[in-house]
Formats: sequence, C-alpha cells, structure tokens
Amino acid sequence: MTTALPASPSSVFASSPNPVVVITGASSGIGHATALAFARRGARLVLAARNPDTLAPVALACRAEGGQALGIPTDVTDADAVQALADKAVRHFGRIDVWINGVGVGAVGRFDDVPLAAHRRVIESNLLGHVHGAHAALTRFRAQGHGLLVNLISLGGWVPAPYAAAYTASKFGLRGLSESLRAEVVDLPQVHVCDVAPTFVDSPGLSHGANYTGRRIRPPLPMVDPRAVAQAIVDLADAAQPRAVTWLGLGAMPGRVAHALAPQGTARAMRWFSDLGLRRAAPAPLTQGNLFAPSHQTSIDGGHRQRMAGSATVVAVLGVVGLAVGWWWGRGRR
Repeated sequence: MTTALPASPSSVFASSPNPVVVITGASSGIGHATALAFARRGARLVLAARNPDTLAPVALACRAEGGQALGIPTDVTDADAVQALADKAVRHFGRIDVWINGVGVGAVGRFDDVPLAAHRRVIESNLLGHVHGAHAALTRFRAQGHGLLVNLISLGGWVPAPYAAAYTASKFGLRGLSESLRAEVVDLPQVHVCDVAPTFVDSPGLSHGANYTGRRIRPPLPMVDPRAVAQAIVDLADAAQPRAVTWLGLGAMPGRVAHALAPQGTARAMRWFSDLGLRRAAPAPLTQGNLFAPSHQTSIDGGHRQRMAGSATVVAVLGVVGLAVGWWWGRGRR
C-alpha cells in the first residue's frame, strides 16, 4: 500500500492565472492601490468598503486595467455582513483565492482625552474586523484546500506608539491573531496566513483618522508609497511559499531592534519626538474622522511625501539616531 504524497506548494497565480481576490478597505489608499495591482494581473476582484459611492469608481478603474471587479458595500465590524461578502464572492466567481484584510482606522490623542466610543471603534474595525474577515476566508480555504489570507498590520504591531493606544492595542492583537492562525494551518500546505507591516504609509488614512490632539498630524518622513505595499501583497500571491511577515519602510528594522533591546528607553524617545511634533504643529479642530462615517475620497496618496521631500534622508537619519539614543538610555537605567 502506498501513501500519496502531498501536493507541492504552488503560488496563487500559478494555480489560477485569474485569481479571485477579496479586498476590504478597497476604496482608497493601500486597498485602492492593491486592487489596481491585482487588476493588472487579470484578477477577479471583490471590493469592499462602507461607502458604495467610493467603490464604484475604483471598480471602474480596475476594469480599465484588465480585471473584473464587483463592489459590495460592507462594514467589517458587522460579522454577518462580512460573511455575506464572502458568500457573494463565491456565488459570483465560484471561489475565493486571496482575502486581504485592509481596513485600518485610528484615533490620535492622549488616552483619557479620546472618548471610549472612539477607542472601541478602532479596536472593532482593526482587530474584530480582521477576525471577521479571517473567519469568513479560512472557512472557505479549508473546504477548497487552498487560499492566501493577508493581514495588513503595521510597525505598530511591534513598537507601541504614544497617543495611539487603541490603534496599538489593535495591531498587537492582530499580530497575535496571525501567529495563532499560522500555527493552525501548518497542516494545510496550500493555505497561508501572511502579514504586511509597513511603517508610515502616505495614504489618505492619516488625514481621515480621528484627531483629539487639537493639532494637525504631520507624520514623519520618509513615508512608504501605498503602491509599494500593494506590490508586496501581489508578490505574496506570486510566491509558492510566501513569507509570514513582510516589512516595508526605512524605520522598520531599527524600530523593532530598539524596542526589543530597550523598550522603556525607546518609549521615552518616541514620546519626546511625538511631543515635539505636536508642539510645532498648527492648531486643528477635534474630529471623529472616518471612525463612525465613511470617507468620500478614493485617492491612493495622502500627499504627505510632497512636503519637505528634499529632507527625507535627513529625517530618516534623525529617526535612527533617536532610536539609538533610546536604546542607550534604556540600557543605562536597567
């Protein structure tokens, strides 16, 4: 009696030249860029976001790039709505090959200045929304024997950020979710759970987020192009053995190393830089941003890279030096 050997792993595109790809948070930023990147490869796309008016132009742009696209208004905090999204994708295209959890919102401000409702909404969107998507996707991946689940995390899943407590909590939780799910699918060679973790991305999300600081948020340069994040996700679909975590951005490695070696010192340094940035920032009204109502923009870029473009390298060097100081400071106080 012979035992059949397991099938050799193959990439999503090798298994299906026109894969079915579900993207949540598809109406702008990374989600929009990712939809276009997959459309250029002939993918069949199911695009999800809260606002149907923003889905329509993105779907149209994807068709112009050579893909098929179906827009389905979905709030990922509603578990039933996410299951309905998966059901519609299967009914329309027959299966799901790739599921990208791309929703991400934030609320910036001192923890006790941010309303509890805002903290709750961030965690519901960033963590529970991904749980809902993962549950819908993995149920179908197990049944069909293959599939790629991509969770968009960020450096915030490894290095906590001051004035973004709920965001940090959601990203740390999402990191744990992914690691747990990877352990659960080790016996399924054609099912993969992957994380993409960029540093600051120049997407509209930074402008759309809730802001309770009373100051205009100006993220540090250099920033990651959303298209680079999109290409990293497409590369996962091209790989027979996609990597578990893909890092993007100049500060990813020094940030992780500094926090691992001296978490308290790094936290002090990050707090100092955050306070400095807020003191220098222009006043801005308090806003709930897109926490409770969807945005109406479909742009990919946030426009932040246009400012001080020539000083990007200087800012990057200062950031690395700051992290090194944080490491030294923390070492001296242990």
